[in-house]
Amino acid sequence: IPMPKLRKTLGSADHPTVQKLMRLIETQSKSTLSAWAVQYVEGRDLPILIEHGADPSPFSRAIAGVRQHLGGKLSLQQLKPLLKEAAGAARGASDPIVQASARAIATAVAVIQTPTNALGFCFYSAAAFAYHRAGVAASPETYEKLADEELEAILSSLRAVAVAEETNPVKIDWNC
Repeated sequence: IPMPKLRKTLGSADHPTVQKLMRLIETQSKSTLSAWAVQYVEGRDLPILIEHGADPSPFSRAIAGVRQHLGGKLSLQQLKPLLKEAAGAARGASDPIVQASARAIATAVAVIQTPTNALGFCFYSAAAFAYHRAGVAASPETYEKLADEELEAILSSLRAVAVAEETNPVKIDWNC
């Protein structure tokens, strides 16, 4: 029996939870979104990556680099090689579960440069969570249900750190 083709991401821009995420992302600053994204993937996607035997070091270095940048200890120029290394490591992953979690992390650490990644990493993280929980041979319906669960968890995590009346919200053109 051939393996079902797994999607790289799960979720879509017209999903009600994703719509709520988009609206909330639009009210936050780049630094708030960046700090939230790295915190989320460090707690959710990094453990999945490690559990599936992938080398976490390029991802851990990028997460640490973003935190140093947000703390004023690392310039964006100094951070860029770490972001590039994480993106390269994500491209090199072959296992679909590792690939999804690696891409979630690589996308999340780049939020500081590309605010729309605050939404992009959510789709990868939803896929990583679904494939990790259900394995790589489950039904599309199972994946969709698990992805919905994960998108709700992501929305809750952003709500928990969102700054009310943010004075410097990101300017985003979603293109989706």
